[in-house]
Amino acid sequence: MMEKKVVVASTNPVKVQAALAGLKRMFPESTFRAEPVSVASGVADQPYSDEETLTGALNRVQNARAAHPDADFWVGLEGGVQATDGELATFAWIVVQAGEKVGKARSGTFFLPQAVAQLVAQGVELGPANDQIFRQVNSKQKGGAIGILSQGVLDRKELYEQAVLLALVPFKSPAVY
Repeated sequence: MMEKKVVVASTNPVKVQAALAGLKRMFPESTFRAEPVSVASGVADQPYSDEETLTGALNRVQNARAAHPDADFWVGLEGGVQATDGELATFAWIVVQAGEKVGKARSGTFFLPQAVAQLVAQGVELGPANDQIFRQVNSKQKGGAIGILSQGVLDRKELYEQAVLLALVPFKSPAVY
């Protein structure tokens, strides 16, 4: 069995683990090796809309592929927020590319507490805002906001892994995509 190289357009271990876990679940007959790389998203450090977040994930895949063209898969994961009816929702977009085929999916969405939302509205990234409000250290490389708020019932890796699985659907059913 040949190992497949996966360039993950992030060095955040949570994102790398989510990408690998999704690929392993969708294609259990294959083995995968992740190569985390830091590439520009081309959007704000804290994307503030659905569209900007998707653009960031697409750009990460494109930039990772340009920098490391010899991979089997390129994966871009971009977390973002969007104001909705006076509240701030958070989610992520996942983009996977292999050859010329591209799969895209969005994670589940949940709303942030007002104290966190206020800091983000002032320009603080979500991870540091969570750290400040909940007295955490580098929570975005651990359970993330969902891990903190669900008290560990769901964590950032699980949230992103499901979106990775959804983004891989076109690769699992290539005849119809």
